Amino acid sequence: MQQDVHPVDQFLPVPKLLTLGFQHVLVMYAGAVAVPLILGRALKMSPEDVSFLISADLFACGLATLVQCVGFPGVGIRLPVMMGVTFASVGPMLSMAATPNIGLLGIYGSVIAAGVFAVLVAPFMGRLLPLFPPVVTGTIIVVIGISLMRIGINWAGGGLPTLTKVVDGVPGAFPNPGYGQLEGLGIALFVLLVILGLIRWFSGFVANVAVLLGIIAGAVLATLLGVMHFERVASASWVDIVMPLRFGLPTFQLVPIITMCIVMVVVMIESTGMFLALGEMTGRAVDRASITRGLRADGVGTILGGIFNTFPYTSFSQNVGLVGVTGVRSRWVTATGGLIMIALGLLPKMSALVEALPQVVLGGAGIVMFGMVAATGARILTTVDFKTNRFNLFVVAISVGFGMIPLVAPNFFRYTPDALHPLLESGILLAAITSVLLNLFFNGIRGIEAAQREASVTAAAVEHA
Repeated sequence: MQQDVHPVDQFLPVPKLLTLGFQHVLVMYAGAVAVPLILGRALKMSPEDVSFLISADLFACGLATLVQCVGFPGVGIRLPVMMGVTFASVGPMLSMAATPNIGLLGIYGSVIAAGVFAVLVAPFMGRLLPLFPPVVTGTIIVVIGISLMRIGINWAGGGLPTLTKVVDGVPGAFPNPGYGQLEGLGIALFVLLVILGLIRWFSGFVANVAVLLGIIAGAVLATLLGVMHFERVASASWVDIVMPLRFGLPTFQLVPIITMCIVMVVVMIESTGMFLALGEMTGRAVDRASITRGLRADGVGTILGGIFNTFPYTSFSQNVGLVGVTGVRSRWVTATGGLIMIALGLLPKMSALVEALPQVVLGGAGIVMFGMVAATGARILTTVDFKTNRFNLFVVAISVGFGMIPLVAPNFFRYTPDALHPLLESGILLAAITSVLLNLFFNGIRGIEAAQREASVTAAAVEHA
């Protein structure tokens, strides 16, 4: 009987499933499409290829969500989770994109290998939890947000201050004439003000999708000002399939693989906190076996990401927060959201429309999105004992300092071997490695149960951010 079914497993009427599933899609959409936009433009891909990256990302988001929510034997947490590309992977992938002989295919190879790594180590992650107390995870997330903020600010300015061009066969850097134009800055500010206004004077669903509504408002303004153009949208097909390995066979190189595996460890620690928070919110016990299934699903989703031309996947915190806001605990709602994401991935016109958004529109939203990542890390750090344990101050201070090296001194590691650049030029990974080692040096390894309790506190901070 229906009343004997746990709320997590309740299959709601189809109209409710579609409505609530679409709400989950709206909440995560802006964040979901940000990573392929960042990587595609950093790699100087054609607008058509960037549109395809967006379609592939939406499609793989849907697949990963179904794996996590519906589940298979030994795989999937079977809780209301929406999966999306983790922002933690952006910095390392940008570094790989800029490293000779790695490029997009090297990124895909490292993503697939990291997914396999996650599947294999999922049962042992409980033993690694003591290495990632809040002082470590909070520091890493702060650096992630600060690193991404550079992208958001440059978007708001109209791209990068300088452009790379080839003149007479010689590449060189030239000023970007569109950078810092008052019209573009005004559009970015308009988007930011719309988002802040929606958050300030609305609540519930409208506040949850404020970033998406701000982007839509900015797109309308950009269209009225003649900044946004729709020629590529008109020429894009209505329906198309997402071809796996479209850009060629992935290449597998040791240092990029190690780099992405470190990212996956951070992702799995974050996912563990999300699972514990969801267990408390939904009233379903989350034991070590459940966490293992969920982390395996992260790995399977990441493998699918590499095969379908996209990137590493994790549980999206904003959707975890939406479960708490709405009180709807059915995993079939997020599974329906996954089906909607798959459908959107098969509609190239939708992806072309996203690709057509001027960078200044995305900049206004990016400042909010990426700033909230940093603020989430700061919120986690408020749970850390700085009064009686002064060592924690040094863990945060030095780790943030190392994380800033690639941002403030891009040529700092210029004379190190090229193979190490994906590791050394990612502030996120430098902060992760430094914070783990410093925490071990100053504080030692805490008990697994204590670390799990701290992970739950961390997840609550992320959820309410």
